[in-house]
Amino acid sequence: MLEGEVPMDGIFANSSAFSALGNGKLCGGIKALNLSSCPKPTKKKAKLSTPIVIVIAITIPLAIVLLLISAYAIHRLRSSKQQLPFTSAAEKQNQKLSYAELYDSTNGFSSENLIGEGKYGSVYKGVLKPDEQMVAVKVLKPHQHGAHKSFLVECAALRNIRHRNLVKIITSCSSLDFKQNDFKALIFEYVPNGSLENWLHPSSAEEEGQSLMKLQLIQRLNIAIDIASALDYLHNHCGTPIIHCDIKPSNILLSDDFRALVSDFGLAKFLSSIEGKSHQHQSSSVAIKGTVGYVAPEYGMGGEVSTQGDVYSYGILLLELFTGKRPTDSMFTEDFSLHSYVKTALSHQIMEIVDPKISMEAESIAGIITKTSKGGSISQEERYLSMFRIGVSCSSEIQRDRMNIKDVLSGLQAIRNEFVQVNEMRAM
Repeated sequence: MLEGEVPMDGIFANSSAFSALGNGKLCGGIKALNLSSCPKPTKKKAKLSTPIVIVIAITIPLAIVLLLISAYAIHRLRSSKQQLPFTSAAEKQNQKLSYAELYDSTNGFSSENLIGEGKYGSVYKGVLKPDEQMVAVKVLKPHQHGAHKSFLVECAALRNIRHRNLVKIITSCSSLDFKQNDFKALIFEYVPNGSLENWLHPSSAEEEGQSLMKLQLIQRLNIAIDIASALDYLHNHCGTPIIHCDIKPSNILLSDDFRALVSDFGLAKFLSSIEGKSHQHQSSSVAIKGTVGYVAPEYGMGGEVSTQGDVYSYGILLLELFTGKRPTDSMFTEDFSLHSYVKTALSHQIMEIVDPKISMEAESIAGIITKTSKGGSISQEERYLSMFRIGVSCSSEIQRDRMNIKDVLSGLQAIRNEFVQVNEMRAM
């Protein structure tokens, strides 16, 4: 009393190998069995009521939308974790670099590739493969107290700022070295002419290797304008204003065309839009220290961080740029500073305090005058006087007496325009 379809292969392909007699409910099989054909299965179409159709029509698109939103949220979350500590526009174009790649690019972080060293990190020159791109690799000193926080501060500051006078960040690396120690590094575009510090105060070896290692007058003025332009951007044109907190010659890099680039944001602070007071980001709790000789005096007395602190540091740098003297020079004491040295000279022979490396150039055109828009004339000495007055005003110990960086920028640009007129007259 078997029933169902008889197969047509295997043993069932040979009618003499088996018998189907007495099983009237069997069907199919080979023709020799003379069984009836098996009925074809019929598909029953389920009829859905109108309310069910409406519910399905609404639910399915909604589920798809929710699924897409969830997938996007998960993707963003994973991306934010993988791209710690920041993602820059340049980083999207460059693959994440490993410790091994950076080790190889810097010849094992060799001393021959060391181009700078600070409290929280060392900077090495490197060549990235396969494009042979020149880079500067700033490697964090993991055991230095405050270094990790400084690294996060710099990442936060560099995340969204873009300006022609700011150092260009390429990407970052947060990994482990070959000994499984914590390793963090920032990779910057390589700047061939080094720091302003090296040009203003070259070592004996540097002077021997580059006998013409001196900055001309117009180059120094352009550098001063570039730095002021960068500070104006940081203070007045960022989504959240940034205070650099460590403006000094060693943090100013010079490109191949001597364009000034502000670097090292390890002490940067973000200015709150509420009442103009500074606030600590999660990654910016490093105490304000700055650098002796450049740090604003109010910071040493627990004063509030402000853009005027950067203006003070800039003023000292400006005076150093044209006198060639460091604020920590042995000739300066507590009662006699670079600021007072220049301020005293404003009332008499101003040319006596000009950096000797540029004074000869200045004297060669000291007698040339140019006509102003008002028909008057301005001597070379008066132009120096204007520059030094800006530097003295910016470096005033009294915070409210300092110039606004916007006025500094416009004032120096006006002086440069006059110098350009002088050069044009010399060429005639």
